[in-house]
Amino acid sequence: MAGVEMFPRGFGNVAFVLVAYCFLNFWMGFQVGKARKKYNVPYPTLYAIESENKDAKLFNCVQRGHQNSLELMPVFFLLMVLGGIRHPCACVALGSIYTVTRFFYFTGYATGDPKKRLTIGKYGLLPLIGLMGCTISFGISLLRGKSLSGPVTEKPVAAPPATSQATEGTKKSKERS
Repeated sequence: MAGVEMFPRGFGNVAFVLVAYCFLNFWMGFQVGKARKKYNVPYPTLYAIESENKDAKLFNCVQRGHQNSLELMPVFFLLMVLGGIRHPCACVALGSIYTVTRFFYFTGYATGDPKKRLTIGKYGLLPLIGLMGCTISFGISLLRGKSLSGPVTEKPVAAPPATSQATEGTKKSKERS
């Protein structure tokens, strides 16, 4: 497959981390749906108003935890994909740590005390900075024209030897011309 060779070994794990983050976001979305029912905040209301709902702050904390993860998702995905082309192992490790910190950011926020989002969630910035470094390294490699994935360790697959029928057919077509 021609497309597979352009990605370094281990890049598939980058995809798995991105899917794990998607599952985390789906789970957060379900938590927002449950909070809507629990705190009586109907659709399409994005944030509850405290003067209209005594539980507005509790709902808004759940909603905001999810919303913040959605806001950062495009940045995270872009850094993972671009940085992962040059540094797949580092990006998998950093992306996994980032995903875990987003879980704790959300669960802390969902308690209704916004300060609790930072207990472990505050460390989510560190893996993002690491991913930025990997992406910068990828960009520098492109500018310098260097190999993105290092030396090729696998031997290319050789074409099968030509059969006698194919060889005879080639000779006949040359004789006709």
